[in-house]
Amino acid sequence: MSAVDTEVHDASVPVLPDARMHVVMPNAPVSARIASTGLCMRGKSASFVRHVEIDLAGTPLEGAFRAGQSFGVVPAGTDASGKPHKVRLYSLASPSWGEDGHGRVIATTPKRVIAEREPQSDRDDPADHSLFLGVCSNWLCDRRAGDAVDVSGPNGKRFLLPEDPSRHDYLFLATGTGIAPFRGFLKELLEGPPSGSPAAASWRRCESRIELVMGSPYTTDLLYDGFLRDLASKHANFRYHTAISREPRIDSAGRVGRGEYVHQAVERMLGEPAGPMDLLRSPRTLVYMCGLAGMQVGVFQLLARHGIDGYTKVADELSGKPPAEWTNEEIKRRVRPTHRCMLEVY
Repeated sequence: MSAVDTEVHDASVPVLPDARMHVVMPNAPVSARIASTGLCMRGKSASFVRHVEIDLAGTPLEGAFRAGQSFGVVPAGTDASGKPHKVRLYSLASPSWGEDGHGRVIATTPKRVIAEREPQSDRDDPADHSLFLGVCSNWLCDRRAGDAVDVSGPNGKRFLLPEDPSRHDYLFLATGTGIAPFRGFLKELLEGPPSGSPAAASWRRCESRIELVMGSPYTTDLLYDGFLRDLASKHANFRYHTAISREPRIDSAGRVGRGEYVHQAVERMLGEPAGPMDLLRSPRTLVYMCGLAGMQVGVFQLLARHGIDGYTKVADELSGKPPAEWTNEEIKRRVRPTHRCMLEVY
């Protein structure tokens, strides 16, 4: 039996469900409708992130999605060359049965991209610092209930919950809008479908241990914070942690420390009673990471420093080098996730 076969047949490796892919292609999107839209941040912030629900009723995409997948949005209009805009992918923020329980309404969390222009090539004017607005993010955030939106998908077949979620424990790591799939996962694991949903008859609440670490620059940037805190208050097997990078951190003893990133929060909690150390060392545990590219660098280095195996494959070139000396580029090129580590970064 090969190494790959051994890994696939290992009981610690998740058995993922079959997921439908590309039911609707991006070059032939279908027209759906905005069902609702609203800000989903904790407070006033320099960022603008919306919870947008899209009604797929009557399209081939109705009932086609699984939690953890993504879908395409094709904004109206043309680009600077006069060509139709290309598709942009957005993570699903809904459980597999959708927001409505019947798979007709899905949700996502678009963040408005608002920035000053910076030179991207020698042809760009270095003096041009005019405002740049992300094409699709702002277009989608501008839509009102009832507006049409062209969509495609589904996309993705690996960032999924296992067929039998009760066989595993979970460490979810998110930054920013990377919280989207975890909202769907947690609704699926803990909250269950609404009354009248066809999925209600077979659904069973997951009693496995679930830890979520959500990272953001400021407390006001936290997304779905009220929902997550309420869920943690109702379910003893779910704990919700935040990692705020640009605000001082005050510990339980009242001591003030520096802000921290997701991997730093995980490392700090390794020594806490009922912290993630025993969770990470358990063969039942799966790690899911979604958010800004680079989050995995700190997490992969942390795992190596503490000798925690099962989530990464390290290339031979790094095997004799202390993890503390690994560079960001080496980690990105030489460390790969295993079947127990689901990675979705952008």
